[in-house]
Amino acid sequence: MAEILVLVDHVDGEIKKVALELLTLANRLGEAAAVWVGPGYEGAKDKLAEYGAQKVYVAADEELTSYVVAPRAALLAQLVGEKSPGAVLVSATGEGKEIAGRLAVKIGSGVLTDVVDVADGFVAEHSIFGGGIIAHAKVKTGTPVIAVRPNSIAPEAAPATPAEEQVTVTLSDTDKAAKITEKVIEEKGERPDLTEAAIVVSGGRGVGGAENFKLIEGLADSLGAAVGASRAATDAGWYPHQFQVGQTGKTVSPQLYIAVGISGAIQHRAGMQTSKTIVAINKDAEAPIFELVDYGVVGDLFQVAPQLTEEITKRK
Repeated sequence: MAEILVLVDHVDGEIKKVALELLTLANRLGEAAAVWVGPGYEGAKDKLAEYGAQKVYVAADEELTSYVVAPRAALLAQLVGEKSPGAVLVSATGEGKEIAGRLAVKIGSGVLTDVVDVADGFVAEHSIFGGGIIAHAKVKTGTPVIAVRPNSIAPEAAPATPAEEQVTVTLSDTDKAAKITEKVIEEKGERPDLTEAAIVVSGGRGVGGAENFKLIEGLADSLGAAVGASRAATDAGWYPHQFQVGQTGKTVSPQLYIAVGISGAIQHRAGMQTSKTIVAINKDAEAPIFELVDYGVVGDLFQVAPQLTEEITKRK
């Protein structure tokens, strides 16, 4: 079986969930070969093995992470030339899609972005127009470069004993054109990261104002959940834009998604419809969100949310 290269997303050695999703997908298509760039590998190698990496290419040179994205594209292009993989998988984040585009140009191949699944033959599936249409596409020339949307694939543990190979790449002056001059660590609260949380509680237009998002936060905290918001709520300034869930925000796929005061516009549904269990609280019984949910509560969120929070707290 052909190797499937997976560029591992990590922050100083802490592997992001999307990397585990890509390893799971890679093993469905061939043999997962993780590509690790930068320091921190020793502390992460067990996690890569747990999720099925059959091989790991380790490029530990810190210089590769001293520049923006070009060094990673150069490294992947070198590996494609040397190893002839079946495909290259990266995350469809802003950074990942830029790497995918640069890599495709370097190797003269086609690139597919915002993919939600890949079938045999490297046929990619896209969810477009807010999830209203499913499209399929395939690269016709060269090694497929595929950027997969985070939270599209459920990561599955598949313990392996990967072979390790140290690799190096010589960077050109072009690869060094954009240098990282400073890194700032974002302060994190006690809540889990929105895109990786097992439970997400989101508020929408029905919340009525920024001050009322305390209800959403209270419910989320009682469940140990992340907080999200609809585009209407973030556009109104009620909650920061980085917490927007939807087609133009973040895509989430938690075990439990609770939509509070969200009507269910197609833009929002595109960002959360793959959640395993969906619960909605809305006073409008005809709200489109109820077409999607597993459980729906027709009622005033200002009564239902506090009662729900109180009952959950009692049972903890």
